[in-house]
Amino acid sequence: MRARVHVTLKPGVLDPQGEAVRHALGSLGFEGVGEVRMGKVIELDLAEGDPGAARDRVTEMCEKLLANTIIENYTVDVA
Repeated sequence: MRARVHVTLKPGVLDPQGEAVRHALGSLGFEGVGEVRMGKVIELDLAEGDPGAARDRVTEMCEKLLANTIIENYTVDVA
């Protein structure tokens, strides 16, 4: 079973990497780009066969390691 985790900064948390990308896009002629927020995608290949159990396990991984839940949100997709 495959799981994909999307981790993004919570609204209101400063995103210097996103701001640098926004500025670079403007320098390259891509005008009209507003706020840019950067994140990360984590893909996991799991031995678990039950989608619900897999989601629960990945959620636990996010809470303990994969996301800093103080400043980041995450979503889990299991397929």
